[in-house]
Amino acid sequence: MEGQPYISSDQSPKELTLRVVVVGVILGVLMTAANAYLGLYAGMTVSASIPAAVMSMIVLRTLFNDVSILENNAVQTMASAGESLAAGVIFTVPALLVMGIWAEIQWLETLIIATLGGLLGTMFTIALRRLFIVEEALPYPEGVACREVLIAGEEGGDGAMAILYALGIGGIYGLMVKGFEVTHHTVEGAVNFMSTRLYAGMDLSIALLSVGYIVGIRIASYIFFGGVLGFGLLVPMYGLVYGWPATDSMVDGFYGIWAAEVRYVGVGAMVVGGVYTLWSMRKTIFTGLSKALVRNDNDAQDLPRTEQDLPMRMVFAVCGILVVLTFFFYWWATASLILALAGALFLAFVSFFFAAVAGYIAGVVGSSNSPVSGMTIATLLFTVGLVWAVGDLLLGMATVDLMYATLLIAAIVASSAAIAGDVMQDLKTGHMLGATPKRQQIAEIIGVMTGAIIIGPVLSLLHNAFRISLTACEMNPLPNDPTCSNALFAPQAELIGAIVQGAFGGDLNLQMVVLGAVIAVTLIRLNMPVMSVAIGIYLPLGLSVPIMTGGIISHLLLKSAHLRIDGVLRQEPSPRAVEAAKKVESRGVLIGAGFIAGESIMGVLIAVLIVAKIDLPEIFGVVTLNDPLSLVFFGWFLGVFIWLATRALPKGGSLLGDAVMVVAEAVRNLVDSLKPRQR
Repeated sequence: MEGQPYISSDQSPKELTLRVVVVGVILGVLMTAANAYLGLYAGMTVSASIPAAVMSMIVLRTLFNDVSILENNAVQTMASAGESLAAGVIFTVPALLVMGIWAEIQWLETLIIATLGGLLGTMFTIALRRLFIVEEALPYPEGVACREVLIAGEEGGDGAMAILYALGIGGIYGLMVKGFEVTHHTVEGAVNFMSTRLYAGMDLSIALLSVGYIVGIRIASYIFFGGVLGFGLLVPMYGLVYGWPATDSMVDGFYGIWAAEVRYVGVGAMVVGGVYTLWSMRKTIFTGLSKALVRNDNDAQDLPRTEQDLPMRMVFAVCGILVVLTFFFYWWATASLILALAGALFLAFVSFFFAAVAGYIAGVVGSSNSPVSGMTIATLLFTVGLVWAVGDLLLGMATVDLMYATLLIAAIVASSAAIAGDVMQDLKTGHMLGATPKRQQIAEIIGVMTGAIIIGPVLSLLHNAFRISLTACEMNPLPNDPTCSNALFAPQAELIGAIVQGAFGGDLNLQMVVLGAVIAVTLIRLNMPVMSVAIGIYLPLGLSVPIMTGGIISHLLLKSAHLRIDGVLRQEPSPRAVEAAKKVESRGVLIGAGFIAGESIMGVLIAVLIVAKIDLPEIFGVVTLNDPLSLVFFGWFLGVFIWLATRALPKGGSLLGDAVMVVAEAVRNLVDSLKPRQR
């Protein structure tokens, strides 16, 4: 995989052409909007590199006959940059709505935050490219997968057609459920049980189902475990001890306790998890930074095309200019020269530090699994300390000004960290394909600017259509949704708003935060992924169920591939079985990415209709199906997902029979794990 690049350095195919820029910008706008919607809806984002690569192949090869693989790579680079930047912005900027500092999304401030953070993260990552990709040769799993997709498209295959089908199906589902409201988007209920209550529910989203398939059963199960721990254990225990709030339904009682108490357990767990993530990597981070800082630019002369970066002197000069511009932005926003100076100097160090962390983590686990939210929370804690010391103790600023300054600093750092992992992932793909690094780095900059320009209007559109976060909606509900039933959850924004308000306002639920910290420490001692469990605690259980369902489907299909090749389920499957499972996994990832993109993009288009006062259910007289029929409707699309994913399974056997054997094996493993070990 690492050998010679696909395109050798002595070849010079088309790369950063005008058509590439045009298509890349258009796809970047779509991907940015889709990921912003998914992140605010579900609290997590998925790397768009693979779907962007496939969509770029579809568009370019449909319109032109002489497209090179490096042009496709440049398009996916631009498209995925915007969606990664969206992750950093949606985790922080909407917190200003949660805290009541903003009543509406401010386009100018959002543009400045996204531009400064995105360009800083890109520049810092460019400086680290040679270290992480060439010298350290980190694996970057999503970069490798994207390379395989691009080569498959270059050499022929049905991957592009598969994702095109999935994109259409995901769009149809989103239109039916969120546009025409044919079904309920959530099926849930609660019952009395032994002096307390039990809850069961499921969000009917094929996008979340696809997220579960992509992350796999391990991560999906930890997210689900967190949901069960929060909704299934902590909420009933709290209701048993302190009583249930007076609400119209038992389900509302669950949400009441979760919103007021249990979600702060997720706050504590995420804070500890974020700090632990950074601490566990401290030696590697410092080593990497030391190597990057002692690099000699004179060694970069006369390099082959495939090793030519943007000049490092220019890169660091741009970083310096961005820090100066950040200083002026802070000065203008906070009206405090001293705090602006402290904030800019703090950002220069912390942004570079977290860009390195994000780039390294993406190299190990992929950018989709990179704990950007954990890094954001850790940044927030450091920022609170800085603003408290300078703004409160030294300058005596008002509380609301302190909270505003904290969010401005943290938002730029979060945007920087979010883009860094994606940039390094894309540069890894380019390195293996034989792209010219400096041209790909220019494509990254174009993609970042595209995302920065579009993210403000997208957030404003979503806020005016649904309201971003329950808290912001309750303060300013929509006339057509006074109960805030359609509000986007925006869990990270709610979380960050709660931390900042608690730090400066003294109303943070410290008891529950401490409980979350204790749970996180316990999870760390058990070697469990604390951030995955924490986000499960923080999200309603209904969102975790489709994620878990997707993870189970992924596990069953991969095991089915092993079974059909080896005849039995082995602890270590044969090489042929492993290869067959990889094909099934790749097919499912493509289908899942298409479903996510289709449903998410349709969600944004429906938001446009809502803002335009176009009510599709009223116009067409649609009647919403009841809960059982809503489940049947979702089940049909679930079956389509499974059918499309199983097209890559080896022939022979039945999926039902394979599933029975896989479940039986799981039960045997569980029983064996419960038996006392012989000494």
